[in-house]
Amino acid sequence: MDKILVTGGAGFIGSHLCDRLVNRGDDVLCVDNFYTGSKANIKHLFAHPYFELMRHDITFPFYVEVDRIYNLACPASPIHYQFDPVQTTKTSVHGAINMLGLAKRVKAKILQASTSEVYGDPEIHPQPESYWGKVNPIGIRSCYDEGKRCAETLFFDYWRQHDVQIKVVRIFNTYGPRMHPNDGRVVSNFIVQALKGDPITIYGDGQQTRSFCYVDDLIDAMISMMDTGSDFTGPVNIGNPGEFTMQELAETVLRLTGSRSKLIYLPLPSDDPRQRKPEIELAKEKLSWEPGIGLEDGLKETIRYFKNLFFNC
Repeated sequence: MDKILVTGGAGFIGSHLCDRLVNRGDDVLCVDNFYTGSKANIKHLFAHPYFELMRHDITFPFYVEVDRIYNLACPASPIHYQFDPVQTTKTSVHGAINMLGLAKRVKAKILQASTSEVYGDPEIHPQPESYWGKVNPIGIRSCYDEGKRCAETLFFDYWRQHDVQIKVVRIFNTYGPRMHPNDGRVVSNFIVQALKGDPITIYGDGQQTRSFCYVDDLIDAMISMMDTGSDFTGPVNIGNPGEFTMQELAETVLRLTGSRSKLIYLPLPSDDPRQRKPEIELAKEKLSWEPGIGLEDGLKETIRYFKNLFFNC
């Protein structure tokens, strides 16, 4: 049994990770300050003997004895990370320093949940791990993009300077049950608007693309990454290389929900990438992983979750 710390463990992805780790027999400490996380995501685990919850902000140090650390703490949607951009940067940078310091002290293996946003608005498509990105360092998204880039820098410096066992995954657009209904991300936006009969808001001309990975596939990859040997640090892209336009996604959501919502088009937000698609050959080679859940199947599960959330059906 490993003692595992999951920061941001009450969030969308973190709660699914806690589920999987507890179910496989690990002793899990979930740490969250509940800025975007929710106790509702993990309440089913409260009675489990190998699950513990701690309210804490990782920008402040804390001391526990653990074998492995999954560092997921950081608001990940533009609405949330732009609300308090200074705190967003501090969570990525100070949080990484605190978690890496903890890993160094207790000799724990530590995984950083980085992001495809480190590639910015990419000039290379699809994006391989070798691409350094095109990021605006002074834009409204920079608190998140540059915060995550700096966190990766810290991870690799701790690896080179202090021999900390690090793992870095770059997460592409992920969706599924427990997404925050007001996080401003395109999948949750479209589903909530469709279910409520509100207009579907498409930013730009609807031809910008994204690749959508179902959360169960992502968790498989993160655990596989943590289980790799010390000779492999990453970074490694984790995402579904299936590529869809926003127009295609909206039309699919309308069809699956049976909604009569109309499509409306609004200006594209500042620094919003035109294309996003992962190159996942490294994940296939090193993790023996590739996503197995198609967009329609994943959307059906996500729609079912939001229907229950809003209409108890």
